[in-house]
Amino acid sequence: MTLIRPSAGPAQAGEPAPRPDVGRAVAVLVLVLLGALLPLLGPSAALHGTGEAAAPGVGGIALLRAVLFAALCVPVGELFARRLTRAVPGAPPVAPRAWAPYATAAGFVAALALASVVSTGNLVPHSLGEIDVGGLYDSRDGRLALVEVNAFLVAWLCARSARPGTQVWPLAAVIVAEALRAHPTTEYSPLLGSALTLVHLTCAAVWVGGLLYVLRTLRCWSPSAAGAALLGLYARVAVALLAAITATGVWSTLRRMPPETVLDQLTTTAYGRALLAKVLLVASVAALAVWARTRLRRAPDPLTACSPARAEVVVLAVVVAVSGLLTALPVPIRW
Repeated sequence: MTLIRPSAGPAQAGEPAPRPDVGRAVAVLVLVLLGALLPLLGPSAALHGTGEAAAPGVGGIALLRAVLFAALCVPVGELFARRLTRAVPGAPPVAPRAWAPYATAAGFVAALALASVVSTGNLVPHSLGEIDVGGLYDSRDGRLALVEVNAFLVAWLCARSARPGTQVWPLAAVIVAEALRAHPTTEYSPLLGSALTLVHLTCAAVWVGGLLYVLRTLRCWSPSAAGAALLGLYARVAVALLAAITATGVWSTLRRMPPETVLDQLTTTAYGRALLAKVLLVASVAALAVWARTRLRRAPDPLTACSPARAEVVVLAVVVAVSGLLTALPVPIRW
């Protein structure tokens, strides 16, 4: 019997076969670098011409905050999206590899670096001798920084354990600590501000991290009805998440910028400029989400909704970077 061999492809002809994973890795690396440059270079652009003075090392602090927020989004989103996959009828048994151990490790490093800044009176330490670990117990900000460091460490241990679902408790501790840190006791109605930040940060982490894990899951599943069902489940939850994020964001803005001064402060203060950039980015994310939802409902192949959803993840990554920048800039004065 004569065997008929297929014609030689590019790899058989001596040319290297295309490797989409390499191209994807390069694209991710470029996005990470751009995301790092945004908080590093953003303060100078935001502060230009405002007459405001930023704290020393504001670019590095903004980068650390962005890393901390991203490290929170990944494991929270994984926990949420895994619950969604269990609700999908006939879901394939395969799942993407968890990124939570790497994310919580990065969060621990970022929280540790931020704690060292708090220990020196919010000044960037230039040597280990300047770091006063014991002094962290003497201030509210120091104790909250220690909570975040320890919580990320416990979350990393939980992510590496046989029961990764237990991460939810230390991750919740990080969110609570961030909500309290963002609203000092000298602020007007600090508990209300902390409650708004708590809801805002929780919903944002579920939205960003959940979409990332859902798209990673769809790559593991072959095109099927289960994939479309999973994306549809996430889309329905995302509507409620976006509504909560918008409501808490607007309320928090009006607490810091009275209605009659909002338009002016959005262009004349560094905080306002960063906030305006974030609002525009979230609006583009919402447009991409609507586009993906329309494809999911009306396209012959619902999984074509993955294309705008991937773009949505990229823009959300930029939103996380801008959020890190926003927390490092001086808060505007209530006029």
